[in-house]
Amino acid sequence: MQERQAGQDYFRTLLRTVVGQAFAAAGYHFAEAPLQSVGGRFRFVKAFDDGSFGWIDFQVLVYSDTMWSAGAPSRFRVQLTRSPTTSGLTGTAGSVSRSLSQLVVADFGVNILRSADHWWTYRDTDSLGKALAEAGHLVVGYGIPWLAGELSPPNEKADDLA
Repeated sequence: MQERQAGQDYFRTLLRTVVGQAFAAAGYHFAEAPLQSVGGRFRFVKAFDDGSFGWIDFQVLVYSDTMWSAGAPSRFRVQLTRSPTTSGLTGTAGSVSRSLSQLVVADFGVNILRSADHWWTYRDTDSLGKALAEAGHLVVGYGIPWLAGELSPPNEKADDLA
């Protein structure tokens, strides 16, 4: 548990270093949530003018070399949610949620990732930095405009997010 927690703290630090400024420039701030952090979830949030909230969640699974996971890379995925509540819970009336990879690959049809169920993997600082940079670019290019209702996939109306 201690090794996994250290890995999550390291992920948090690199996450904020790599994408924090870009997300802040778009109005998102890092949500301090110690209980979620213990579970490997790190969030950025923005309040929109209409009273709803945009959430960018990073869920990390940190693996260390043990007899059960020898050599398995750690991985993370990104979930985007627009919610009328401050909790950002999916399933709330009026909320919409998509994984970043679903949005990019399935909704927009951009085959830049292996699949619509993509997890970014990493083994070290260099590969983590590159994976966060790739995910961050996709969040800025697709996720943030989608959350704001400024960019819609070809088969979705912008009003569907309102």
